[in-house]
Amino acid sequence: MIVVQNRIFVSPGREAEFEARFAGRAHLVEAAPGFVRNEVLRPITDGAPYVVMTHWEDRPSFEAWVQSPSFREAHGRMPSSDLFARPSAFEMHEVLGA
Repeated sequence: MIVVQNRIFVSPGREAEFEARFAGRAHLVEAAPGFVRNEVLRPITDGAPYVVMTHWEDRPSFEAWVQSPSFREAHGRMPSSDLFARPSAFEMHEVLGA
């Protein structure tokens, strides 16, 4: 299993807008082969990013999602750049076991 994380730095005062946008998303990723689950972590420390984590059966499943028309549709309505305090950070990790 792999976990893909996007650390998203939301501009101060825009948190409710970010959360509403995320809640209103199309939910297309849930139908992707190999998708396991999605989690959104809200920061409780000032200046910390939101963390959006998707869990996948394997890396090829995630890579197929990124190349899919559904991915392009899901990411096609980007908000204005001032919603973000700085660029997001992408990370991918392999789960070693529980």
